[in-house]
Amino acid sequence: MNANRILLQYDKDLRMRIMYPEARREITGDVVRFIRKAPGMNFVSFTFANERQLHDVIHQEVEYFAPMNQPFTWKVYDHDLLPNLKKELVSHSFAEDNDPAAVMVLDLKNAPAHLFQPVKADIHRITDVTGLKEVVHVLDTVWGGQNTWVYDRLGLHLQVPGYLSVYVAYVENQPVSVAWTYFPRGYFATLFAGSTIAEYRKQGLYTSLLATRLREIRERGYSFAVVEAGSMSKPIVAKHGFRHLTTVYDYEWNGN
Repeated sequence: MNANRILLQYDKDLRMRIMYPEARREITGDVVRFIRKAPGMNFVSFTFANERQLHDVIHQEVEYFAPMNQPFTWKVYDHDLLPNLKKELVSHSFAEDNDPAAVMVLDLKNAPAHLFQPVKADIHRITDVTGLKEVVHVLDTVWGGQNTWVYDRLGLHLQVPGYLSVYVAYVENQPVSVAWTYFPRGYFATLFAGSTIAEYRKQGLYTSLLATRLREIRERGYSFAVVEAGSMSKPIVAKHGFRHLTTVYDYEWNGN
């Protein structure tokens, strides 16, 4: 499948047809938008508007979301055929995203063979909320703060059969690296995290967690694995065969 066809399928699967357990999807004549319970982040994932309609459509969406008093973002992609979208969003009090993510995709048919070799690391799948304390421990150690949001978000998603797989890598029975995968309907499984405690890096744990997840993705019949990668992680996933598909920006409304 060539890049343009992959982008078309990506938009269909992960911007228009996707569903989130905690959010309500609304498809209007102008946009696809998702609404969460307060204080969750709402967002517009796709717009059907053309350049001439953009100003009015953005104004209408601001009028819709503003009374909710919740944060909301507008997702912008480099392959969107709307050259003025970013400028129009800024003119409606959206903040520019100066740290966009590269959407990196791996075609499972062409994935490097080393990713499907037996994994030697001690990796376990987390299947309930109790086990998520291991995930929180690693995230707190790597990123600081208190990542208790994991219990609510991942805990909810673990209750949906077949939707989420969470993995933890252990060294001497201590959790040191975590990663998870979502399995929405369609061709794409989406990868998240890949966080490892500093003193345990460069031991192959990231690769082992990636291989474990890719094996599951392939076994479940998905065609592609996709991840949104920042500037630091982009070369890491590229080393494993992922290719840059597009770039995504989150423009957050600052009107309130």
